[in-house]
Amino acid sequence: MTHHLLIQFVTWFVLCYFILLNGGYLVLNMLSLRMLHRKGQEEMLDDLPRAYSGLEPPVSILVPAYNEEATIAASVRSMLQLTYSEYEVLVVNDGSKDDTLAVLKREFGLLPFPEAYRRQIRTKDIRQVYRSTRFPNLRVIDKDNGGKADSLNAGINASRYPLVCGVDADSILQRDSLEKVTEPFLRDRTVVATGGTIRVANGCEVTGGFLTKVGLPKNVWALFQVVEYLRAFLFGRLGWSSVNGMLIISGAFGVFRKDTVIMAGGYRPDTIGEDMELIVRMHRLLREKRQPYKVEFVPDPVCWTEAPEDYKTLKNQRIRWQRGLAESLNANWGLMFSRNGGVPGWLAFPFMLLFEWLGPLVEVGGYIFMTWSFLTGEISWQAFTTFMFVAIGLGILLSASGLLLEEMSFHIYPRGKQLLALAAVVLLENLGYRQLNTMWRLIGLWRWVMQKESTWGTMKRKGDWQASTPKGP
Repeated sequence: MTHHLLIQFVTWFVLCYFILLNGGYLVLNMLSLRMLHRKGQEEMLDDLPRAYSGLEPPVSILVPAYNEEATIAASVRSMLQLTYSEYEVLVVNDGSKDDTLAVLKREFGLLPFPEAYRRQIRTKDIRQVYRSTRFPNLRVIDKDNGGKADSLNAGINASRYPLVCGVDADSILQRDSLEKVTEPFLRDRTVVATGGTIRVANGCEVTGGFLTKVGLPKNVWALFQVVEYLRAFLFGRLGWSSVNGMLIISGAFGVFRKDTVIMAGGYRPDTIGEDMELIVRMHRLLREKRQPYKVEFVPDPVCWTEAPEDYKTLKNQRIRWQRGLAESLNANWGLMFSRNGGVPGWLAFPFMLLFEWLGPLVEVGGYIFMTWSFLTGEISWQAFTTFMFVAIGLGILLSASGLLLEEMSFHIYPRGKQLLALAAVVLLENLGYRQLNTMWRLIGLWRWVMQKESTWGTMKRKGDWQASTPKGP
């Protein structure tokens, strides 16, 4: 009798957990739909002269680079051609062991430039500061290796402007990305950080540092990530942003008020997920100060980045992401259920804790338990079918909703063949890929418990995607 009650209890626990997990994402989906509808109404005014044209606050773009010789030149060129009134580009070479610095010297005519370096945040030693003889708004900082967070801190120290924008060295920005991602700072003085949408560049054509034709990757791993990114950004972060509960801005493209970042102590070099940890810490500290603030996600500005195309690299990336999530939440327990925690402390933090941090443990355990119980006759086929519908059927619905939001709002993939391919991926990714991803996240959770050393993440670069990438389907 006790055994039967235990089976029943665990079965109901697993079912309720998956219902709450997918139900939470459906709520975020509804919030995102409302935000995109409002955004669509605002875009009706886009054809009119911009009220803030030429008055945007100056921005320092920070580009941390480690062994990026294959992509760094095209990425920097794309940033130097942005349609923005006043900005500078600061490339931080974090002691690269390849020819990253040599490529920058050759492509942009760098010369050593003596200048005062104000160390507001402690970093590894600076070797040399270079200035481009061809582009007056480009500087390169060569420093001892200290990791991505340390490189961003060095860029913040050297930056000249009140807003700083972190961009990955393997990323391509659309020309108007910076204009759109800084709009919230003009509308509301309490905005302290904004983030834009990240898209998969694999399968696209890039010429002269700019994306000229959108395509889909032929590689199956990259293709799965296209739908994954749509789901994560279009209703994950947009939904949380609508209630000021967004706990992460992607390190690939985010803008911050420099004084707020310095107040928070800058990026933590001893963590893997430095982008999320900084945002969670800013929430915690600003809530403690009872200072009004907003962290916004802007779906329009697009940053294109190269996604992993092999099993090992993708696995290592997701393991690192899970470890970064665990470190970010563990370092900021003071936010959860704090007296002035608001949405970040009372909703977003517990959600991330239960469904993102501990989620892999419950999800993998749930799949194993329900399958075992069904095969041994401990649960009925009706219960098992209900579980599969909740776990997989609702997952397909969520992925499809992300694709629908994309098609309704931005229509980035206009060809019918592309939409059919993405629709097929929506179905297939829930029949193995998401479960595999959950296993990788579980490994990441275990490695966080074991506290293994954190370093720069590495990814195999094809090197040709920036110049002449084969067309997608």
